[in-house]
Amino acid sequence: MSASPLVLPPVRLLPADDLAQLALAAPLLERALRLARWAAPHREVDAMGELLDDDLALAAVELGLVDADGDEVVEDGLAWTAQAWDVAVDTGLVSLEIPETAAEATQPGEAAGRAFPGETLDRVGKGDPHEILDLWLAAAESALAEAAAPDYDGLRDVLDDGDQVLLDEADWDPEEEAEFLDMALANLYALMAMDTAEGPTEPGAVPLPVLAASLVVPDEMEQPSDAVLEEVTEVMMRLDDHFRLLAPTGLLEYQPVDEALIEEEGEEGPGDAEDLDAEEISRYGMVRLTPLGVHGMRERLNDSGAEAPALGDLAEQPAAELLAALGGFPDHAARAEAELWLAGREQADAARELLAAGRGGDEEAPRRRLMAQQALAMLGPAAEPALREVLDDRELGGLARVWLAERGAADVPAPDAAMVFWLTIDTVAAQLGADAEESPELLRELVRDLVARHDGFFEAAWRVDHPATADVLEAMGRLHPDRGAAKDARKAAFKARSRTSR
Repeated sequence: MSASPLVLPPVRLLPADDLAQLALAAPLLERALRLARWAAPHREVDAMGELLDDDLALAAVELGLVDADGDEVVEDGLAWTAQAWDVAVDTGLVSLEIPETAAEATQPGEAAGRAFPGETLDRVGKGDPHEILDLWLAAAESALAEAAAPDYDGLRDVLDDGDQVLLDEADWDPEEEAEFLDMALANLYALMAMDTAEGPTEPGAVPLPVLAASLVVPDEMEQPSDAVLEEVTEVMMRLDDHFRLLAPTGLLEYQPVDEALIEEEGEEGPGDAEDLDAEEISRYGMVRLTPLGVHGMRERLNDSGAEAPALGDLAEQPAAELLAALGGFPDHAARAEAELWLAGREQADAARELLAAGRGGDEEAPRRRLMAQQALAMLGPAAEPALREVLDDRELGGLARVWLAERGAADVPAPDAAMVFWLTIDTVAAQLGADAEESPELLRELVRDLVARHDGFFEAAWRVDHPATADVLEAMGRLHPDRGAAKDARKAAFKARSRTSR
């Protein structure tokens, strides 16, 4: 896969042992393993390493894809068998021995050498889950490469005059198709990761029109044009072909496009999906990555340069790394990751580490403190001594008082006005940035509430000795719905900048 700038929410992964069992049960790998064992002690192959016709038929019977009479039990049984054999060769489950002289002297389909069980089969037989997962991913990569290769039968379209289209003249670029398929699977992963990030439930299937639209419709386009909708339909049909081929890999589960629907609508797409109910949308195809597919795509994305974390990745990391990462996680994922981090630590020690990591006057510090506050909220009474230790700390004293007050702790000194306003500026600063774009209404409500609760808020706020004071006041001027308050905020921001520039 090509380098990608994607930064994705963390996903939940099954344990390696469970994933390995799923990998061994995936139809493509299961067939490849069976053929590798069936190949003992050896089978004849042609110069390309393909089985000869008679052995291919026997292999199909071995897999149960063709019966003893040569009738297909499964549609395209011989083709699926050939694919499984190719995967066995590509992954080293089967080794080839083809003398160079024989390869040069034989035609495709003629015996040129032999194939026999390879070393990979022995390694996988030892049951190491990571070996099994590496093998499965290699098998999936082989299938992905095949899916991006041209369909030679389909490309041999017959023209009106009876001449055939030459394959080298066909409009098919394997590299471009591989890139298209990679992007589709990356978008599917992203859509499912965002779905998972919203709650603990397993993500559902993604409608094929939604996935196709993610590849075609520009983010800024509110209402797709007819031309764009037509392109979405074309992409849907391309994806339909690919996903049918990829289903046996165990990478994804796919409900194909209803062929009757295509005939009814003359291959027209769903148009405005908002006008369709769930059952109607499902007829246009539904796809989801399996738990094994989530693992595989995460490996591929990380290898390509994307950031595709998994929940639990930060469990052994320092608090500073935890807080820096949580700032970019959706709320549910941030909570789940923090819980995993806290689970392996004594509460008081964890609190001290979080508080120390929250200190700082850099641009990201307010966000770190907000993440620290949310993680600290999961701790119980055993953490209280650590919170009391920072009551006089300018940066941490305010959030420590909030934590103690929420638990009804005794003898908590009231904060002075300077600490209240410092904490207020810090809280708004933590919410700016991505949150301002993603949840402007929530941030606007926070600003309005803060101003309403403090008489003369802006007159006091511009004096706060916080690195983000001027930026926060400028943002409040943009966000506050009351024109008078917004004007006061802008004046206060000007005063704050004038004070710090002296």
